[in-house]
Amino acid sequence: MWPLLGGLAPISGLHFETCYYQAIDYCLTQGIRRFEAGAQGAHKLSRGFLPTPTYSLHWLDHPQFQRAVDDFLARENAGLEMTLNELNEHTPFRRPS
Repeated sequence: MWPLLGGLAPISGLHFETCYYQAIDYCLTQGIRRFEAGAQGAHKLSRGFLPTPTYSLHWLDHPQFQRAVDDFLARENAGLEMTLNELNEHTPFRRPS
């Protein structure tokens, strides 16, 4: 059972209705040509979005912590690239001929 989180009853699909569908509708009615669906990707394929890498920039003052983060990110990026490639093989869109 979903937690109510201030609501009176759980509502199936409410997250996607409020975070995606209403925003997409707004973009369409206002002539906005691009909608950014946010980070991550696997759950977005079923909703017609392709996974898109996102980037951020951080400065860490502690050299050992910076090296640890750099090491993690090198491994994480390799895994993310493999995941993005796999997800893009299952795109819901036609590929250009």
